[in-house]
Amino acid sequence: MTVAGTAPKYDDVVQSDLSVLVIIPTYQEAPNIENILLQLRAACPNASVLVVDDNSPDGTADIVEKVAEKIGHVSLLRRAAKSGLGSAYRAGFAYGLELEYDVMVEMDADLSHDPQSLPGLLQIIEDGADLAVGSRYVPGGAIPGWSAHRALLSRFGNMYAKAMLHLDVNDATSGYRAYRAAVLAEIDLSSVRADGYGFQIEMAYRVARVGGTVREFPITFLDRTEGQSKMSSRIIVEALWLVTLWGVRDRLSGIRRSSSGVGHNG
Repeated sequence: MTVAGTAPKYDDVVQSDLSVLVIIPTYQEAPNIENILLQLRAACPNASVLVVDDNSPDGTADIVEKVAEKIGHVSLLRRAAKSGLGSAYRAGFAYGLELEYDVMVEMDADLSHDPQSLPGLLQIIEDGADLAVGSRYVPGGAIPGWSAHRALLSRFGNMYAKAMLHLDVNDATSGYRAYRAAVLAEIDLSSVRADGYGFQIEMAYRVARVGGTVREFPITFLDRTEGQSKMSSRIIVEALWLVTLWGVRDRLSGIRRSSSGVGHNG
């Protein structure tokens, strides 16, 4: 892996002293990447950006380097092969923690995540939350253009995760979110193995397990207009399987603690 460029930190992000790193994983996003970087710079001029590219054959990384020369404060992490969304974010988090950023943001490259919503997510962190989730399933959130089947599947997955993991989050599968770096430092990122939907659920679950505060901010999720979706049925099945394993494990752990008398008086 090689990192191109530098990632300086800047003050006055959302009228605060928080330094922000926006992490954007890419694989074959040549039609979208320049647009998202320009929109992001306009929405949050002081945020730094790290693009994590998995050796895109369409020249995505080359476009990033050219845009970085024009707008600045954009770094590029070139990886040798396609390694998955979760792996890309773990690499980005490690990079941000090493450079001591205060906040790290997850954002897709396909324009489904509106950069204009980012200041709202950052304000939630500024107000004290450890994780701000861009949510489609709170008042004000929307998923225009989705089929009834797709919307039902997404809502079911989130309701299932919420119930199984006792998560007070309506949209745990959302990939548009901001983390306080301090809470990421409390999580063993090397042990996070899920990808796609499962990665997003696992990260929200782990933030909650270390006592972090999670808040949601309404967003409108727009389908990509260029390029191909990376989501697959395998990733969805993986997420549901992992949620089931975690939920069963937590319940068995609770039963063992109860039977051993842990947490009981007298």
